[in-house]
Amino acid sequence: MNRRDFLKVSAGAGLALWTPSYGAESVGEKKRVGLIGCGWYGKSDLFRLIQVAPVEVVSLCDVDRNMLEDAAEMVATRQLSKKKPRTFHDYREMLRQRDLDIVLVATPDHWHALAMIAALEAGADVYVQKPISVDILEGQAMLAAARKHSRVVQVGTQRRSTPHLIEAREQIIKQQRLGTIGLVEIYCYYTMRTHENPPDTAPPEYLDYDLWTGPAPMRPYNRLVHPRGWRAFMEYCNGIVGDMGVHMFDMTRWMLDLGWPARVSSSGGILIDKKSKANISDTQTAVFDYGDLQVVWQHRTWGDPPDPKYPWGATFYGDKGTLKASVMSYDFIPKGGGQPIHRDVTYELDQYPEDRTEKNIEKQCAPATRGQMRNFLSCIGSRGRPVADIEEGYISTSSCILANLSMKLGRSLAWDSSAGKIKGDDDANQLLRRPYRSPWIHPSPASV
Repeated sequence: MNRRDFLKVSAGAGLALWTPSYGAESVGEKKRVGLIGCGWYGKSDLFRLIQVAPVEVVSLCDVDRNMLEDAAEMVATRQLSKKKPRTFHDYREMLRQRDLDIVLVATPDHWHALAMIAALEAGADVYVQKPISVDILEGQAMLAAARKHSRVVQVGTQRRSTPHLIEAREQIIKQQRLGTIGLVEIYCYYTMRTHENPPDTAPPEYLDYDLWTGPAPMRPYNRLVHPRGWRAFMEYCNGIVGDMGVHMFDMTRWMLDLGWPARVSSSGGILIDKKSKANISDTQTAVFDYGDLQVVWQHRTWGDPPDPKYPWGATFYGDKGTLKASVMSYDFIPKGGGQPIHRDVTYELDQYPEDRTEKNIEKQCAPATRGQMRNFLSCIGSRGRPVADIEEGYISTSSCILANLSMKLGRSLAWDSSAGKIKGDDDANQLLRRPYRSPWIHPSPASV
């Protein structure tokens, strides 16, 4: 289906495909759950799952002993059984038990591929955080493993399950209120880079820093990296386009039913904040070329956003109107003075009072994550493909990685989706796979 045909689809048709009524009976017996990565978003994902299904969390894994014990105590207070989960230092030992139906992977990005593939091999269905991988060959191996083992894999790109964005997709885009869409701007203007330069030190005694580093290059330990600060370092991630951009790019693809871009180009770098220890770009523009549609990403970690109400979001430009969409709201502005439409995020604080007091929760994202979990569970029951299936995560993640490769190489890259490589550019194809630190072995589609 091409883009213009998609815009003619009647309102509501796509919504009905993936939001069936959900009940515990739809997934059969109580599912046994394990979590790999017990930090901020790992616990957030797990607690949203607990809210929507009577699962039993039996295993937790983290290389940070303090974080692991804290998560175990919190889970015991949140799940129905009040049981404290078993705790593991090494995910391989946890998965060796082969007693988990569902595994959540919420490690730093550089650990997603190995942990997810191992969970699939252990017989679990998996919810993996975005971006799915730090290089494109990892993503190809993850997709191949999911299909080989016939497992359900949902990616944490929960904009696809955000209530007000579903409404925007159904009532604005599918109703053709924008007309022909020729440009989508996606953007993030948050301060996403640390400005500090503390000295390197020995890692704390409660953290196994060697295992935390895993297949990534070994850097001297610095308190900026753990916890949560690792996103400022390219050794563990793909910068802001790989973190925040993947959300908005994936949302755009979902809203407009887009597959792979034909060509990706990008420029930018560290243009302003040259003194920080962080090595991700502070400024970047990327163009995802779909022929008669251009999707343009921009981030700046400095200065003010063009629209303070939309510091992170997407703007869809059509010849009949404009749609601005974000985690917090959407605004439809018709051309020629028609009636605008505004919607705010749907909070569910009365239905889920735990949201009011949970530490570090993003209250505006909780309903979307619950929807993503419900869809995941429903597809476990039906063995169908979820709304954010691993293949969708592979496309969105890899497209953002291509943007970084384009910026690094200084040239645009044409993608061959059937071959899984860049067209006519041997040097660029050498960068589709990052080197792994020994003894870790990089997965490949042929090896899984």
